[in-house]
Amino acid sequence: MEREKQGGWLYIMADRYRGTIYVGSTADLAFRMAQHRDGQGSKFCAEYGLTRLVWAELLPTMQEAMDQEKRVKRWRRDWKFALVEKGNPDWRDLFDGILN
Repeated sequence: MEREKQGGWLYIMADRYRGTIYVGSTADLAFRMAQHRDGQGSKFCAEYGLTRLVWAELLPTMQEAMDQEKRVKRWRRDWKFALVEKGNPDWRDLFDGILN
């Protein structure tokens, strides 16, 4: 129950500008990004070399993050691109900026 109070992150990983993307959710963004970058996060990210965090949003609960992840995964690819480009038009890696 303590994890639920901390909130949850919804995030999008990419390999390059408008390239292959992955939508995920986690309670611990720093830990999850370390897993992805080490090739231990998801088979999909490891297979396609997705190491760039291009979008992230902290939601009030982990359940909300998981629910939103399911919704975003059903979106059309162009809608996901638009979401990223709304806050990160250059698709730069946001990981260091979010955690500092």
